[in-house]
Amino acid sequence: MIVNRRAGLLATIFALACLASCGGSSGSGGGSGSAGRNAYVAVPEANAIAAYRVDSNSGNLNRVLGSPFPGGTSPVAIAIHPSGNYIYAANQGSSDVSLFKINHDTGELAEVMPRTPAGLNPSAIMLSTGGDLLFVANQTANSVSVYAVSSSDGSLTEAAGSPFATGPRPAALTVTPSGKFLYVASSNLPAVFAYSVTSGTGSLTSVAGSPFTVGSGPSSMVVDPTEHFLYVTNFISNTVSGMSIDSTSGALSPTLDSPFATGTSPIAVTFDPAGKVLYVTNISSNNVSGYSIDTGTGVATALDKSPFAAGTRPVAATVDPADKFLYVSNQSSKNITKFVINADTGGLPSSTIVTTFDLAPTALVFAK
Repeated sequence: MIVNRRAGLLATIFALACLASCGGSSGSGGGSGSAGRNAYVAVPEANAIAAYRVDSNSGNLNRVLGSPFPGGTSPVAIAIHPSGNYIYAANQGSSDVSLFKINHDTGELAEVMPRTPAGLNPSAIMLSTGGDLLFVANQTANSVSVYAVSSSDGSLTEAAGSPFATGPRPAALTVTPSGKFLYVASSNLPAVFAYSVTSGTGSLTSVAGSPFTVGSGPSSMVVDPTEHFLYVTNFISNTVSGMSIDSTSGALSPTLDSPFATGTSPIAVTFDPAGKVLYVTNISSNNVSGYSIDTGTGVATALDKSPFAAGTRPVAATVDPADKFLYVSNQSSKNITKFVINADTGGLPSSTIVTTFDLAPTALVFAK
């Protein structure tokens, strides 16, 4: 891409989104209803993870006593184990991965030492659906580290052959629900690199035809729950690439409407739990675009009244597991907007600020 000036600009934007957007918290969402799930946010400038209890009725956030909890240097991405027992954090500053145990009753975190070495500047992290493998994109090392996860204590063992080479400056990665394929977005190229994943070992093999062309500045990705489609936000092109997934080979091909327009500087993308509604966070136009997805063709149709206004410089969006609320993290206004989701259409009819921060927040992730 856009190989020199744009690549440098994009790298700066990603650094801002990961570092400046993940600040420390000083407030809570209030509310006194029924406590539900725990929610967590990386705080790289504080070298810590902030923790909240989520009111299951109102969706408001209440800070856990003792939060934020100290960890590695500049944790820029976190992943929750499907058991709800552990959190993993990619520490960009110290090039390692932290493991935290979760107290289910209180939401408190306790880090387990020592930390696990990763490649240089890990920028993205994701667990397989079953929680047996952990994938980490190393932005400066141009590689992906793969780890086997112990079912007994959550500890990590690096897979044979790891780290695996990928495209320049990997900005995002995602693994399919079946665990068969891994996709890595290269921020310096309009491309997604595809790998088949060997079950049990985590070994990566390049998919024939990889890398696959998308728009300029791919910044985030998501796979639908049925594993038919991959959606990629193109930060510079102001589009989303919809890609059909070959269920046998993992190869990608554009959907009928790909790429389709979004807001300005789309930086993050997420699905509702059913995989029928796609939400895209547009950092420069300060809004969220919503699309209904045809589950047969993957074609996206903009929701009525989309895009929906968010705070200033929204960097990420997360749907709660009950599919009741969408949480949007706003970089410059330093708060989190909670949108109520219309159960019939996926639209966002109302919103409120549920928590404010001393520094800018990153995306929420939920644990059981």
